Amino acid sequence: MEKLLFQTRREGYGIDQIHRTMTAGELIDFLTQYDEDTPVYLSFDNGYTYGGITEERFEEDYGEDGEDE
Repeated sequence: MEKLLFQTRREGYGIDQIHRTMTAGELIDFLTQYDEDTPVYLSFDNGYTYGGITEERFEEDYGEDGEDE
């Protein structure tokens, strides 16, 4: 079975240091090219360690006192 590996890397100490990230819509569009049963894994340290993606690991962050608005 085909696997999709998401190569992760640290880019900053805070979200404000990240210059570009996909939106949820862009990610959904990207994933439509894969069969819906394709497993997705996170790859850390150039493939030295791996992780999975599960629903309970997502969290919504609204910032402190509406700072993201």
